Formats: sequence, C-alpha cells, structure tokens
Amino acid sequence: MVRKATSVWQGPGKSGKGTVSTGSGVIKDMPYNFNQRFGEEPGTNPEELIAAAHAGCFNMALAVRLESNGITPDELTTTANVTMEKTEAGMSVTKSHLVLSGKVPGLDEAAFLEHANQAKAGCPISRLLSNIEITLEGKLA
Repeated sequence: MVRKATSVWQGPGKSGKGTVSTGSGVIKDMPYNFNQRFGEEPGTNPEELIAAAHAGCFNMALAVRLESNGITPDELTTTANVTMEKTEAGMSVTKSHLVLSGKVPGLDEAAFLEHANQAKAGCPISRLLSNIEITLEGKLA
C-alpha cells in the first residue's frame, strides 16, 4: 500500500499560507494555518501532517537562511510531496520531494539552490526525516 500527500506552503517568513491535498482517494484543497488545520481536526492522515510540516518548516528555514544573509525574498513557495509505504515495521515515510519557487531580487538560480540546500540541513523536519530520500528542486520566477 502506498499513500501520498502534497502540501504547498507560501511565504515568505512565518506568516505563510498553505494548501493540502491527499492522494488517499479524497482530495481536500483548503487554505489553512497549521494550528487551524491540524490542531483541532480529528482524523488527519499522517501523510498530510508530514507533508504540511515539511513544506511549512522548510519554507520558514529557507526564509530565515536568506534573511540572515541580508536577502529579502518577495515570495517563496515550497511544495512537499510525501510518500508513505507499508513496510514490515508498518507505514513509513519513504520519500519527500521538495519543489521550491521564489521571487528573490538579486539572486540567481544557482545561489538560490545553494541556500535551499543549506536550509535543508537546518530544517528540523528534514533532520527528522534524514533516513529517507529527500530530493530538492528549485526555480526562480
């Protein structure tokens, strides 16, 4: 059994907005902030929670990384695509694919990806998922 979820988080900074969709049969596209979406609602699928946490955490880590280097992004968007698969130990996250886009004045794409890779190392959710394959791609608008 394979279950997937996608979460999109837009920023920059900690005041971002997100949308979550699941690949488990029912599509739920709804705006949320983390506490409203996951703080009170029962029955949240684990892949939804992990995708939202990874997208939001990474987006904030990237914004902080850029700002600490004197770079103010106009817009940042992180999409996390999380895959969970049934293993002998139960359902486990096996992949997370992060897709980034942004409007960052004065930064070229290579520098943007370099900052993104550094943010990945500093993102608590990426560190938590360090035993799985985390792929990263990014583009400047």
